[in-house]
Amino acid sequence: MRLIGAGTQDGFEYTIRETFWTAPNIVTVLRFLLIPVFVVLVAQNQYMAAFWVLVGLSSTDWIDGYIARRFDQMSTVGQWLDPLADRLSLIIVTATLASFGVVPVWVVLAVVIPDLILSVNTYVLFKGPPPLEVTLLGKLRTAFLLIGLPLALLGSTEMLRESLAPDIAFVLLAVGAGMHIIASADYFIKARRKAGRLRREQARLGIEEESTP
Repeated sequence: MRLIGAGTQDGFEYTIRETFWTAPNIVTVLRFLLIPVFVVLVAQNQYMAAFWVLVGLSSTDWIDGYIARRFDQMSTVGQWLDPLADRLSLIIVTATLASFGVVPVWVVLAVVIPDLILSVNTYVLFKGPPPLEVTLLGKLRTAFLLIGLPLALLGSTEMLRESLAPDIAFVLLAVGAGMHIIASADYFIKARRKAGRLRREQARLGIEEESTP
């Protein structure tokens, strides 16, 4: 079974729903609700409990996508809500872990700075979520970070502090951060190209309307 794009039905024509109330969107909302729980647990030095919450939070990113593809539950809301949940969870989780010395500060900078640039770029070009699909690199980036962050947290517990867990987590986070920067640059370029195409199409339609008797 494929992990990335799990649940995809090849050759199936999906229906994009307009409603908010789909099963994947409910799972995505659950991801939002788990974020403050995670922050509180880390602040209370309950790293093992925070680890399991983070595992649940990370798994929802795979679960909502699987449900949407497997059971034809895609929606216009999910197309912007799921990426928003990804971005917020990554930023808040990494910032929280960096604040308590669990991960290096450079992990936060590698996540936050590209996201801020993309957010400004998106607002200027589209005044809302960009009409862009998530790329394979973007999915891999998220996977590396959402595996590396829980492992870093687990490696900070007394039980695994002297194990290989911190070193493995460091490698995963370094690779994920590098992918994040590259993926962000890719989205930045694609967003500007998309905006250019939309402007040209609007200009062409305007000329055709003016020339129509």
